Amino acid sequence: MSVHEPITESSAPTEPAERAVAPWQQTACILCECNCGIEVRLGGEDGRRFERIRGDKAHPASAGYTCEKALRLDHYQNGRHRITSPLRRRDDGTFEEIDWDTAISEVAARLAHVRDTWGGETIFYYGGGGQGNHLGGGYSGALRGALGAKYRSNALAQEKTGEAFVDARLYGGHTRGDFEETEVAVFLGKNPWMSHSIPRARPTLKAIAADPGRSMIVLDPRRTETADMADHFLQVRPGTDAWAIAAMVATLVQEDLVDRSFLAEHTHGADEVMAHYASVDIEQYSAWAGLDPEAVRSAARRLASAKSVAVFEDLGVQQSIHSTLVSYIEKMLWILTGNYAKPGAMAIHTSLIPLTGGDKSGNGSSGGARTPVAGERLIGGLVPCSVIAEEILTDHPARYRAMIVESGNPAHSLADSPRFREALDALDTVVVIDVAMTETARHADYVLPAASQFEKWEATFFNLEFPKNTFHLRAPLLDPLPGTLPEPEIHARLVRALGAYTDDDLAPLREAAERSRLDFGAAFLAALGEHPEWGKVAPTLLYDTLGPTLPDGAASAALLWYACHRCVQAYPEAIRRAGFAGDDPLTLAEALFDGVLSSRSGVVFSVDEWSDAWDYVKRPDSKFTLVIDELLEGVDELADGPPTFTSDTFPLVVSAGERRSFTANTIYRDPTWRKKDAGGALRLSSADAERYGLVDGGRARVTTARGSAEVGVTVDDSYQPGHAALPNGLGLDEQADDGTLVRTGLAPNDLTSAEHRDPIAGTPFHKHVPARVEPA
Repeated sequence: MSVHEPITESSAPTEPAERAVAPWQQTACILCECNCGIEVRLGGEDGRRFERIRGDKAHPASAGYTCEKALRLDHYQNGRHRITSPLRRRDDGTFEEIDWDTAISEVAARLAHVRDTWGGETIFYYGGGGQGNHLGGGYSGALRGALGAKYRSNALAQEKTGEAFVDARLYGGHTRGDFEETEVAVFLGKNPWMSHSIPRARPTLKAIAADPGRSMIVLDPRRTETADMADHFLQVRPGTDAWAIAAMVATLVQEDLVDRSFLAEHTHGADEVMAHYASVDIEQYSAWAGLDPEAVRSAARRLASAKSVAVFEDLGVQQSIHSTLVSYIEKMLWILTGNYAKPGAMAIHTSLIPLTGGDKSGNGSSGGARTPVAGERLIGGLVPCSVIAEEILTDHPARYRAMIVESGNPAHSLADSPRFREALDALDTVVVIDVAMTETARHADYVLPAASQFEKWEATFFNLEFPKNTFHLRAPLLDPLPGTLPEPEIHARLVRALGAYTDDDLAPLREAAERSRLDFGAAFLAALGEHPEWGKVAPTLLYDTLGPTLPDGAASAALLWYACHRCVQAYPEAIRRAGFAGDDPLTLAEALFDGVLSSRSGVVFSVDEWSDAWDYVKRPDSKFTLVIDELLEGVDELADGPPTFTSDTFPLVVSAGERRSFTANTIYRDPTWRKKDAGGALRLSSADAERYGLVDGGRARVTTARGSAEVGVTVDDSYQPGHAALPNGLGLDEQADDGTLVRTGLAPNDLTSAEHRDPIAGTPFHKHVPARVEPA
């Protein structure tokens, strides 16, 4: 067995009798938004290996479930990718190690120079946490506040902002489906058997498939593992999801399968919206999507007959043609049939900490704000990822001139990687905070090494469930590697170096915190009143004052104290139903914070009644506002038929970034974790393989308008002719023992285009890349 291979319960050797057995420690997986609870037993000569990993049965959401990928987390914790000293770029492009004091002072000076010369708004921030790595990113707001940095982005802005735009205008919050109880589950561009994203994904899917009274509807260009379980599988042509879903909505309208009493009581504008579907030619739309119109009608009728429907759209449609429009049409499937605020249906959920900010206008964008150069709209306060390079590679006076990248790898993960790397090199200053020497870090001026997710207090802000919502503050399993720091400490040191406050300023707050948290709360509010400028750096202010008083070294959890007080203001009764007691908001919030601090397996922080979902609708009269004029124009324009992005030169549609059993987000940099498909093959149909002269197990050259690269080939007839896929997580550069860089697999974003994007949200069309293939 490889030293990099974690030992699972099924493969563990017998423990020698004389060996002390290490205790199980609770933490969570960090590979997808579910962040399932796991237990880890440490071992090895240094006691730092993840010898055994299993699901945590005490976790309130995952209840012992985890997928096979979590069992290989030792490859993250103990891979060769770790860096353990701050690094500074030399003039010749190589890096030298420097001490932390030097790194902090020089980084602060470089960023202050940019701020003072061109303005803080020219400092761009990207990241804020990888999967499950959000707590440290919560402190980045203080650094941005100290610098006056205005613009930021992260991976959500190349995935979810189109849906967020629609959500904000329709009802003002993020919705989630109750898949455990639903009668009909609908998955659009989503393969939860592989990508998970719902609690206990595989048992839930199996339960739906095994129950004759329940059904599953799947729309996807590939016959996925989830599609094989579906009662209704609509295998759409790549890029035609809008026509397929519009035909389903048209069926509901034209056959009067809508819930008129629900629409009259809970919506504005339903009749106007339905009028746009009354004349849709269902046969023609189905034909454009490559579907049998009766199959489309049958799926819509099954949906309409159900007592409950839950819908999940994901990257397959959110990174394809008409992505924002698809999100809008998709919502009509469950809104027109009245599937909100009841068991098995959709609901807006609570949040301990919102994932995005700056969107209080209710119109789906940050109050009409735009990026300074390209003029693209900000959604949820985020700059579209596909325009970041445009905002840099220009002589515009407002261009970005410095970039801070935290727990992200945009040089690999964003569209048109070569141009993004060019943009990084054009900046005055680039600072990267990460555990690894990533592709982005190789273009940095300074690299600040962070402690791993299992060496510090951490949490995910993906708390998305209803009616019970959970939060999991994870205690460290290990001490940080020497030379590394948790991100809150890095941000706090930079904020202090920038002169936001001094130790003398903090003395009264520290004294209050030593007395009690209630005393501290009063002193903290008084301090913000006396020093309103401290509001911009409040996260690190909490870390530096309240943080040292928290138990077990949990200073990084100081931000959650404030979050718990905000949460109580928003959801007091839901928090009380979760078992927290307090006669007034202050004591209730302190009880919630104590629960978060002490629950090693996570805690249910809110329990809602289904009727509460209406209280979370932030639109006039707590009713859905269905009319979105620019998107209704898009619905009408579908009558012109699908656009064609392929050509004789690029006849094949490639989906870039497919999730497979042995692919994961690039947090797994060590390629030896993969036991299958080690090189990340191009998968395509046997008809296309024959057409292009490819063979199973052979090599192909994939060429797009942006670039060309070689990759292995797997013939797989779950793909329809004209459609192929490349996996996510491949194409990382790792340093070999001799210092050379070795790449495993193809980096898909070397082939994608930043200009090929949604006109509203700017999300890239990663799932619809025109290409040609030929034998290598």
